[in-house]
Amino acid sequence: MKRSSLIIAALTAMISFGAVSCTNTATAPAAAESTETTANLKGAIVFFNLDRVLNEYDMANDRRSEVEAKVKGISDEVNRRGNKLQKDVDTFAEKYQKGLLTSSVAEAQNQKLQQQQAEFQNYALQKEQEINEEQQVMLNQIADAIKTYLDSFQAEKGFAMILTTQGDILPQPVAVGDASLDVTDQIIAGLNAEYVKTKNSNK
Repeated sequence: MKRSSLIIAALTAMISFGAVSCTNTATAPAAAESTETTANLKGAIVFFNLDRVLNEYDMANDRRSEVEAKVKGISDEVNRRGNKLQKDVDTFAEKYQKGLLTSSVAEAQNQKLQQQQAEFQNYALQKEQEINEEQQVMLNQIADAIKTYLDSFQAEKGFAMILTTQGDILPQPVAVGDASLDVTDQIIAGLNAEYVKTKNSNK
């Protein structure tokens, strides 16, 4: 859950930066329900709830799941290697304290363990960078998909501006707004429809 919160926070900055251009077409039921309302919104400033979009956008959820699985695999391997190294260090320390090793053997094993520790630290650092890259690419992909959709949606609907808002108790920056100006449902429906098309075209 913490990782998802961090992802949402990072995406907020990325998407809000370009949120002047916005969302996509609604599903048929949503369009039929609010045709008259949306038809009168040309030139209006509308808004959407970014938290909801990130939580209900299928592509964002799929990418998060993929990255989390990769991160878990990497973390498990780093932990496995770290635990093995620690076990080797503990075994060496125990034998040395019991006087079961000659000085020359102890020195050789100590040097070997120090080398293994240095190699492990480099490996762990490399994997940490790999995780950071995976997460950043995911953020970029989600933000780009949403921004691209918002651009076409804004052009199609003719909105003057589309704002993003976040939070439940006191949303920011739109604390209060006319419900007819909230296009969150349309954006989610449109994003998911586009994602389905993309997935089907890649099969």
